[in-house]
Amino acid sequence: MDRVDAVVVGAGVVGLAVARALARAGRETIVLESAERHGTGTSSRNSGVIHAGLYYPEGSLKASLCVRGRELLYEFAASRQVPHRRVGKLIVALQTREAALRTIVERAEAAGVLNLEWLDAQALARMEPALRADVALHSPSTGIIDAHGLMHALEGDLTDAGGMVAVCSRLTRATPLSGGGFELTVSSGLGPDVQETSLHAHRIVNAAGLDADAVARRIVGTPPERIPQVYFAKGNYASLSAPCPFSRLIYPVPVPGGLGTHLTLDMGGQAQFGPDVEWLGAADPSREPGSTAAMQDFRVDEARLAGFVRDVQTWWPSLPTERLRPAYSGIRPKLSNLGEPVADFQILGPSELGLDGLVHLFGIESPGLTASLAIAEVVEQKLLR
Repeated sequence: MDRVDAVVVGAGVVGLAVARALARAGRETIVLESAERHGTGTSSRNSGVIHAGLYYPEGSLKASLCVRGRELLYEFAASRQVPHRRVGKLIVALQTREAALRTIVERAEAAGVLNLEWLDAQALARMEPALRADVALHSPSTGIIDAHGLMHALEGDLTDAGGMVAVCSRLTRATPLSGGGFELTVSSGLGPDVQETSLHAHRIVNAAGLDADAVARRIVGTPPERIPQVYFAKGNYASLSAPCPFSRLIYPVPVPGGLGTHLTLDMGGQAQFGPDVEWLGAADPSREPGSTAAMQDFRVDEARLAGFVRDVQTWWPSLPTERLRPAYSGIRPKLSNLGEPVADFQILGPSELGLDGLVHLFGIESPGLTASLAIAEVVEQKLLR
């Protein structure tokens, strides 16, 4: 039976960041990825925003890891020449929603974000003449990054440290061994060429994103009560096939389930809007690990463009609506249902699970990309220190 120090399940941005950290700490590490290449799920279907850490409750993992991860990510991107820009963003509101902006300031300051700037309508007009709002917050720490370039750089560091990504490979079962570690059954290949192999690993990190709960149910010894019910929310995006008058990201006040339909820019300056929030309901706990993405319809219904127009015209009245097109979508794994308080990340290690050498990552949605390197630090501490 082949032996390895650590197995990370899932080669999204978080899984790659965790695997990189373990490999650089001297642990022989393999990443199991069920798809044909890394980052085909949530990691490649988002806005590519480096969040400043403005929205998350005081004391939450989302708050602390977003702020820590933001600085780590800027540093990493600069050192590895990953395309990125600290463009800043504006959170805009009508006068009737100013109280919501004050709540954002309070949460941001509690998380250590102290550089927000209040802007009135006149200051906004000077910064972004096409924008129409009564008041706004300017966040200079917000940026954008090439998510694919980031994942390539993380995988490059992983392989340089002796690790590897095994694509088309699913963890189908893991059983703790009496002498420590786990025996893993891994299904590799596609179609009729699928083969099962056994692998011994001292440590397992479940970073399977949309399928993290399904993977957890395949690891014997995971307390069932520690596996959360996951809910899926689809975020649809629209693209603008016209010149964009804005040089910064534009966000409204957050809405239930998300940050509202906002304008982001890609590295070429092209504008896109989204995500909206389309609740898909509870995930099937009995589904096969690695099956979720294949079961989703990622097409964007053109009928949803009317909602984009309605939302965006509240702050950009001259939006050229005829130049708006359906773009792409992504699915977010949420640990709270519609109408419930927003749940935090869950990073459960040996002390929470009562099982040495195991870490589960549940509910890693936004700001997961921003927090990825900080999440990796937490996982490393739980497993190696």
